[in-house]
Order: sequence, then structure tokens, then C-alpha cells
Amino acid sequence: MMAISEKFKRTLSWSYRRSTNFIRSFPDFIIIGAMKCGTTSLYSYLSLHPQVVPAYNKEVHYFDSESYASGSGWYKAHFPSVIKKNIESIKCGNNIITGEASPYYLYFPRAHTRIAESIPNVKLIIMFRNPIDRAFSHYHHQQRKGREKLSFEQAIEIELDRLDGEEKKILSEENYYSYNYWAYSYLARGRYAEQLERWFTLFPRINFHIMESDDFFKDTPKELNNVYEFLGIKHHVLDAYKKLNIGTYNKMSVTSRKMLAEYFAPHNEKLFKLINKRFNWGE
Repeated sequence: MMAISEKFKRTLSWSYRRSTNFIRSFPDFIIIGAMKCGTTSLYSYLSLHPQVVPAYNKEVHYFDSESYASGSGWYKAHFPSVIKKNIESIKCGNNIITGEASPYYLYFPRAHTRIAESIPNVKLIIMFRNPIDRAFSHYHHQQRKGREKLSFEQAIEIELDRLDGEEKKILSEENYYSYNYWAYSYLARGRYAEQLERWFTLFPRINFHIMESDDFFKDTPKELNNVYEFLGIKHHVLDAYKKLNIGTYNKMSVTSRKMLAEYFAPHNEKLFKLINKRFNWGE
């Protein structure tokens, strides 16, 4: 009976928010990626800031899914009303912002154009992680979910075959959904420069705040304050900074790690030149 009641409440809440989308705002910021780089922790910390009213769901997945066909009203229903933001602004004496975190946006080849058309002034936050570690974490995430049956070495060996032609189909067919492109892009998602380049064609660089995962978790208060400054909100100290969405698994083989270090080296160099900053991504 309790489960039915909670489901009814959620349905009622959604119906109300959907019918009042016209008084709701687009997000002020979006964490667009990358997957398995710490975006869950970052969004959780931001949601605890007194000047941030979070979305009703962390990952809305509007710009990277069939939900885009539902229109902007559907998207805005995931955010607080302008009235609520104004009331909260008066209460705390500062501006109130809202945002979401859908880490597939960075990689999805239509997201940047869709966001630019809908929210051209939105602030975009990106977390990058050593692509070797990101790929291995992504693989184990899929394995835990029962989506991946191959070994890591087998999966990366056939990745090109799994993804062959999928990006072209996504770009040619408005509502085409590619499971393989989403699920098995272990190496592809770590080629950060080629993804970031397309975002830079539509948004000024001042719209981006780029951070590195290890740096973020080594000194979270410092890195968070940099994010707060980027978002135009006050510095804020949390009681604790618990790392979320952590996976546990055995280490990658030395041979595989060496091979991936060679594979990603030119892509990393391209990224460093693009953002004019280097990360400590040794083997």
C-alpha cells in the first residue's frame, strides 16, 4: 500500500510540474560529462549548496534521448519554478540557480547543437579522468549491470565493430537510438578532444569549467570553490565530502594498461593543447 501511495505521489508531482512547465526555468548549468569521472559526487555536493535548487532528477537525459521529441516543456518540468527560485533568493539574499548532470551529453553527437539552440548561455561543467581508468570503470559498470559478458580485453578489441556506423546513423536519423554507442563506448568516450572540439564550435570557452577527477577528489573543497566561482555563487563548506558511486574491481593487467597508454597518448596530447592545460595522466 505504501509503494502504491509513493508511486501515486510521484505521478501527481510529475503531472503538476508538467502542467506548469511555462513558469519553470531552463537550467543555469549542466554537468555534461564525462561518464565515470565523478559527476555524481560533484552534482551531489552542488545540490547541498544553499544557492542551488537541484533538478528533480540528477540525469534528465533530454538532449541525448528520444525524450527530446517531447519538447522543451517536458524538459523544464524537471526544474523548479521561477517563483520558487525567486522565493529562495529572497530567503537567502542571493541568486538561486538550478542545473542537472547528464554525462552522456558530452559524447552524444547531437547534444551540443540541441543545447546551443535551447540554452545558448548555459554554463557547462566537464570532469575528465585518465581515459584508461575511465574505460576500465565504464567496463566494470556495464558488467555489474549484466550488459557486458566479454572480458575487458575482448570488449575493447571489438569496440570498433560494435560502434561501426552508429554515429552516422544518430546524425542522419533524428530519433535513432543506439544501444551500442551508449553501452560499449569504452575507448571512444576517452577520446575527449574530438568531443570537446564540437562543443567549442557552438559555445564560447568562457561557458566551460573543465576539471580533472583526481584533482577534484584530492582537494574537493578547493575544486568546489572554483566551481562556485564559475557559477557565480558564494563559497560554501560542507560537513563531509563522501565520494559516491564507487565501484570495486581488480586492477587492469600491466599489458593492457601499457597498450591503452600508447593508444590514448596522442588523444591526450590533443586535449591538452585544446584546453591549454596538462593533466598528470601517466601510465
